[in-house]
Amino acid sequence: MGVCDAIRHNAPVGKPTAMSAPHLPKVAGIDPMVPVSTHTAAPTETALSAPGAFLQDRLAGWVSDLTTLHELTERLAGTTTLDGALHELLAAGAALVGAGRGLLVLEPADGSAPSRTIGLGLAHAELGHIETVPRDTTAHGRFLDGLPDTDTPLASPDILGDPGLDPRCREVAAQLGYAASYTQPLATKDARRIGAAVWLYDEPARPLERQCHLVEVYARYAAEHLARLLELERTRAEASAITEELLPGRLPRFPGVRLAGRHRASPGGGGHWYDALPLPDDALGLAVGSVGGSGPSALAAMGRLRAGLRAYAVMEGEDPVAVLSDLELLLRLTEPSTAATALYAYCEPDRRTILLAGAGHTPPLVTGERRTEFVETALSAPLGMLSCWEAPSVEFTLHPGETVLFCTDGLLHRTGDTMDRAFARLHAAAAGVPKALRQDPGAIADHVLRLMLPDGLDGSHGTEDVALLAARFD
Repeated sequence: MGVCDAIRHNAPVGKPTAMSAPHLPKVAGIDPMVPVSTHTAAPTETALSAPGAFLQDRLAGWVSDLTTLHELTERLAGTTTLDGALHELLAAGAALVGAGRGLLVLEPADGSAPSRTIGLGLAHAELGHIETVPRDTTAHGRFLDGLPDTDTPLASPDILGDPGLDPRCREVAAQLGYAASYTQPLATKDARRIGAAVWLYDEPARPLERQCHLVEVYARYAAEHLARLLELERTRAEASAITEELLPGRLPRFPGVRLAGRHRASPGGGGHWYDALPLPDDALGLAVGSVGGSGPSALAAMGRLRAGLRAYAVMEGEDPVAVLSDLELLLRLTEPSTAATALYAYCEPDRRTILLAGAGHTPPLVTGERRTEFVETALSAPLGMLSCWEAPSVEFTLHPGETVLFCTDGLLHRTGDTMDRAFARLHAAAAGVPKALRQDPGAIADHVLRLMLPDGLDGSHGTEDVALLAARFD
């Protein structure tokens, strides 16, 4: 069991003998099973008679404190989501100051993220009771509001016995059963306020000076980590919003065909997309594609590529090879350092026929009551990787009630399997769609995603976009 785990699984020690007089707050301690230094008082006569042993003991305590901090910061550094980091910070701080409950308010002063409050050992209703205390009477509220002289930790060792506190504060404390608190502001090196943590004690108590120092050092590191995660979350939200703007806001309604699309951007903002557009002569164009890389450059290239394909589809959509050939030329002239894949299908809903061509892209999958099989497309390199691109098109006919699934390879990669196993998994997921869901392409798409990605679209392998387009033909 590590130092951190020992802290978490052992209750705080009781009231020290030296502070056992009535009405005096006790010192909150870390469980003695955890090897953290407890030498905060002056050395005894025995220690003075053996200075070497005393110094060795103090040194061992310092090493133990550093070990504790190292393990806790390692655990915090391992968190990759903002919620995960907030809960880790709150629990670790409670262990350091010897508290059993607490709350953490994240409220960046620059407004870069909405305010949120999480609790440790407190139900949602109990957090609501605490929030009824006037904000300007609490240490964490005054810090978050930027009031003067509120940038240091503050201990309230005896809330019920302190007549200087707001009556509502004492009333809520008595109602929820806590008698003391310790508040630690969270601010970055550049003095940017991002939140505050409050730990609660069931009895009057005050953390040791050593404990206060440990939690203050830990909080400084935690604030920097939270600031990085806040920036990452903001970047992800912006990339996702831009990606959604580049995708079709609403798929067209077309006689004889029902469409559904699903998309989730990667954390860095990738370039996977899908599209559907009406064409002359009551035809329908369907397309999926992906641009290599991530970030703003991939999003910009994806937008230009999708716009180019739309234009070529309107002009010569009945010839998928010509559409992708023009797209290849466009990519080589405007995005010479970009590789992309694409699949374009020209559909005639009244005949239930599809003529398609692909450039290095995952083949579509046809699924229905009679069959579930991949369409055999001609092998071709991705767009932008050949001096002259051309591959033959493939035509196939659907039975009534069958659905065609077009997806990007991000869906396969996110499974974490090899490509062979990922293809087999996709085939099994489509074949296993319940009969009751086969009338709705959206339900089919959701069913496939659930079976392909049991951990959800934000799972551990979520480093690529996922784009899925389902077309059900009546």
